[in-house]
Amino acid sequence: MIAKLAGVIDHIEPDAAVIDVGGVGYLAYCSTRTIGRLPPAGSSARLLVETHVREDHIHLYGFIDAAERDWFRLLTTVQGVGARLALSILSAVAPEKLGLAILAQDKAALTQAEGVGPRLAARIVNELRDKLGSIATAASRPASALSGEPINGVGPATDAVSALENLGVSRTEALGAIAAAARRLGNEATADVLIKAGLEELAR
Repeated sequence: MIAKLAGVIDHIEPDAAVIDVGGVGYLAYCSTRTIGRLPPAGSSARLLVETHVREDHIHLYGFIDAAERDWFRLLTTVQGVGARLALSILSAVAPEKLGLAILAQDKAALTQAEGVGPRLAARIVNELRDKLGSIATAASRPASALSGEPINGVGPATDAVSALENLGVSRTEALGAIAAAARRLGNEATADVLIKAGLEELAR
């Protein structure tokens, strides 16, 4: 089982990179996020790797950091999400935003990924909401800052999220902005104050 590759980048493709390790080139399929963070060919690089062994092939999937690798593992536990589709999702939604998108039930964010339709997005949200505790993502923490309010409950933070959505802000961005504002202002902040602070967060 290959868990990490450290060597010299031989060349980079749109969806993969070849890492030369001691004269042996390893092809690792990657998200566009990882591809975009790799140095140019000829440079030293390290990738965390998931090895998938099938009857007819062995595929390596490379990740620039542990957060992306852990999300890959979690996404592939969902029925209908294979390795390539998981990479597509990670290419469309950064790991630090995936947890928030799922907690916010923002299916539209997931359908940005090629190959993910509304039905599959709903399944991903439904299956992963209860599993988010298995990986500690920075994205999942802000959602807990809504003063204990359920996402679909009532209260100033919920009203503020709805107001930002009405202004054209995506649910994921609205939830993140209001969560940050609620953390900063405390539990007694009114909806109007949270809306103003949330807009300031989005403008940063």
